[in-house]
Amino acid sequence: MNIAILSRGANLYSTRSLVKAAEQRNHSIEVIDPTYCQMLIEEGKPKVFYFEEEVNDLHAIIPRIGASNTFQGCTVTRHFEAMNVFATVTSEAILRSRDKWSSFQILANKGVAVPKTAFADFNFNLDHILSQFDHGPLIIKVLEGTHGNGVMLAPDKKTAQSMLEAFASQKIKILIQEFIAESKGEDLRAIVVDGVVVAAMKRKSANGDFRSNLHRGGSSFKINLNYQEEALALKAAKALKLGVCGVDMLRSDQGPMVLEVNSTPGLEGIEKTTGINIAKSIIGYAERNKK
Repeated sequence: MNIAILSRGANLYSTRSLVKAAEQRNHSIEVIDPTYCQMLIEEGKPKVFYFEEEVNDLHAIIPRIGASNTFQGCTVTRHFEAMNVFATVTSEAILRSRDKWSSFQILANKGVAVPKTAFADFNFNLDHILSQFDHGPLIIKVLEGTHGNGVMLAPDKKTAQSMLEAFASQKIKILIQEFIAESKGEDLRAIVVDGVVVAAMKRKSANGDFRSNLHRGGSSFKINLNYQEEALALKAAKALKLGVCGVDMLRSDQGPMVLEVNSTPGLEGIEKTTGINIAKSIIGYAERNKK
């Protein structure tokens, strides 16, 4: 097969892991930076040029689209889809998952358990929004962000009010979410590939931080999800129509809840933590769907 990874970071661990897995299975693989893709529609047929060279021999693409390159990356992914090239994650699925509020709306519609969450625009009555929550602390999130960036903890409603007013003054749309104290700074990450949980780990926050992201010094441990947790991860991936994704969950007194679904999950932390070759599973998914 001829496979391309759409990534701006050829030297990133996840990209290198995918390249290695593809080469071990005797595929021809290249890394294409979507920033340098030129797209054309000629006589009703879509074409893609990487720099000045036409790309017309791919069987599959693996989008690794960063948050800072969502529009260009999804546009290029959509163009390859129009050329009948299989994408392990579709352009529309990336867009659905990248907007936190849109993804929560979809998850709620499909009956996926999530923490109590409110959307706050700068035109909204902030007092009324805060009145919907019984008490603090509260989590404040910007609509787009990765590695814990744009996620803040307000210890009480008064502090949350000040934070919301500051965001409103800058016309920034945010989410307000209940704080699940019983999770004790821990969350679960499950990697789903083609409707199967292929790996899972528990992440624990570093001292003094409520976020468990490994990029922020958190620690991680290999785990086996229970039936309810695995079913929830699969349900979330299916709801957002993601062939490959990372599902972050919290353990609450009401059962597991989905915190976020990532369409471009990093592989380094979970591959090293679990010893599982997730990249191999992703390549296998592309093999099964060769067009």
